Amino acid sequence: MSRRLVLEFPKDLPEEYLKDKEVLTKAREAAVMELLRKAKISQGRAAELLDISRYDLFDLMAKYEVPVIDMTTEELKRELSGEVFQK
Repeated sequence: MSRRLVLEFPKDLPEEYLKDKEVLTKAREAAVMELLRKAKISQGRAAELLDISRYDLFDLMAKYEVPVIDMTTEELKRELSGEVFQK
């Protein structure tokens, strides 16, 4: 079963504009990217929902400025110093 996201626009905006395939695709992308940014879904799930590869997802994440790796500065420093592997 699927779920729907309903967006409301003023009546003066022609309905045909909102049925444009590119507009619908971009709206779906934006919603999935926001869920990913908020860590509500995984990268794998985001790729699945958008029916794209993980490689294409990384490009899309860059476009929407969603970090591919979500680490604090301190975690990244430990990772790069090899400290994580020395424990």
